[in-house]
Amino acid sequence: MASDDPRPGLTLSIFHRVRLQARRSAPVVLTAVVLAGSAALHHPRAVAADALGDRTTRTTSPWGVATGAEWLDDHPRFNPILAKAGVTWLRAFHEWQSIQPNRGTWNWAPSDRLVNDATANGLGLLYPLAYLAPWASADGGTRAFPIKDIQYWRDYVGAVVERYHRSVKHWEVWNEFNGSFAINGNPSSYADLVREASIAAKRIDPSARVGLSVANFDVSFLERTIEAGAAGHFDFICIHPYEKLDLLESGSEVEFMAMASTLRRMLASHNLDSSLPLWISEIGAVANTEAKSEASQARLLTKAYILGLASGFEKIFWFEARGPAYRDQADHGLLRSDYSPRPALDALATLIGLLGDHPTYVGWVRAGQQGLGFVFEGRSGFVMAAWNTSEKTAEMTFQSPVLVTRTDGSEASLDAGQPLRLSPTPVLVSKLPDAIVQQAKRSRDLPILQDRDYSIADAVTISLRETNRGDGIQQINPQTTKVFQDESSTSRRLDFTVANNEGRYAYFSVSPQFVPWGTRRLQITATVKRLPGSPKAGFSLDYESQGGYVNAPYREIPNQADWQEMTWTIDDASFVGQWGWHFRLNAIASPGEFLIKDIRVVRRP
Repeated sequence: MASDDPRPGLTLSIFHRVRLQARRSAPVVLTAVVLAGSAALHHPRAVAADALGDRTTRTTSPWGVATGAEWLDDHPRFNPILAKAGVTWLRAFHEWQSIQPNRGTWNWAPSDRLVNDATANGLGLLYPLAYLAPWASADGGTRAFPIKDIQYWRDYVGAVVERYHRSVKHWEVWNEFNGSFAINGNPSSYADLVREASIAAKRIDPSARVGLSVANFDVSFLERTIEAGAAGHFDFICIHPYEKLDLLESGSEVEFMAMASTLRRMLASHNLDSSLPLWISEIGAVANTEAKSEASQARLLTKAYILGLASGFEKIFWFEARGPAYRDQADHGLLRSDYSPRPALDALATLIGLLGDHPTYVGWVRAGQQGLGFVFEGRSGFVMAAWNTSEKTAEMTFQSPVLVTRTDGSEASLDAGQPLRLSPTPVLVSKLPDAIVQQAKRSRDLPILQDRDYSIADAVTISLRETNRGDGIQQINPQTTKVFQDESSTSRRLDFTVANNEGRYAYFSVSPQFVPWGTRRLQITATVKRLPGSPKAGFSLDYESQGGYVNAPYREIPNQADWQEMTWTIDDASFVGQWGWHFRLNAIASPGEFLIKDIRVVRRP
């Protein structure tokens, strides 16, 4: 059964629970797609022709925004704003039940209005095909499987493609089938939808492109769908890696950048074209009315587009234009409730203005220990997006004067030799000296922020201290633990007082270089000790496997004064970071807290 939980019986991590809670608060209606293209009800060919021209050349650009159902009818209001900012793609859709409320009855008016408005604003469309019509579903709803007759799905897809194929060329099959939008669904039923949608669409339009789609970064679900019969019936892959974005605030650029290579390795392992286009068709961050919250959203948006483009994603869609409304006046929107622009929209417009419709990734450079710069060939020359991955300040100097543009669009000149101080908030540097460009080119294919080649390492480790010392392992969300110091050593202890039981978990991720796609056999060792005078304590190991997150057996920590090594050997690892972490120590059943000193991961032959 498809579920929002990473695995039945496992509790969600705090970052996924917050994301899921926010997204569940919106109406269940859908995630949307404005149909690009076909036209006025009585003159489809004329309107479709008007949609071509300049829009045709711009739809190769990467700049997209997704819109949800709650504010879908406001498209005449927000589409012009997006277009003015330079956005060239929109993801939106009317559900099957809206288009075909009864078998044999078609209602094209709402989707025609969407198509016409998108066309008028020069927006290309990514069109998800979803969800079920009640008369075609197992329970009379729109989410429950099985479908009564797959022919109903073929007819629906064929009708939509027939009507809009002159302008819409990219069709995403379903929305987050592996999430909460396909009750009783599984990889086999999703593969059926993909295969039949592809056949139906390409029978009408051989140039149609059909996308495989997944919530978060669930590579395992994609793989099982391919094995169940979707192979050869999709032309691009869409992901929604919200959890990966959340972790960028704690310096997880390496993990974000690894997504594209993981997908390509997975495709290659099934003898499929590993160069297939990869799209991020939803990604976003919630902001409320506070300036600090809006600044965080703008910072994450900038990093999402820069890292996505640098790692090889062809198109990226921010969720969303306006809304959906959550509690405390919070939402994902680039526009506030009064339709004034948030800093995130200014940041997107600034990126598009400098990088243009066809940004070409050149490579990356490093500033100090944690500073990063990603160089692109943009609209009018080379541009570098730079920031520091920690709260500390890094500096860069240049051999010639440069122009520094903040994400709000404001500019300042910087003289040669004058230091540029980098913070976690990105800045854009143009008029780059050639030395920076050449340095970026040399580093293009090297892993970012790694002083060691973990692909040839025997083991990776982390020592938990006041400032952790990671060598290929990172502690995710260290706030679930707190520093503990005695006469002989410094370590971290689980903090059971943290809300939502999060203090009963310690989360970790491993360098993607050390555990690339296909790495299965690992040994994980934790060096732990009971708190002095504490009652019994112990933990289990939750880890990411080929079948999702699973739980390895609980073990009690011996009541001894010395540090104890506790080791798990696993044969089915699949460390891709679906929910942002690879493994965690799980003390939900432990009577007492305990100390963690070191973690070690070894690859087994």
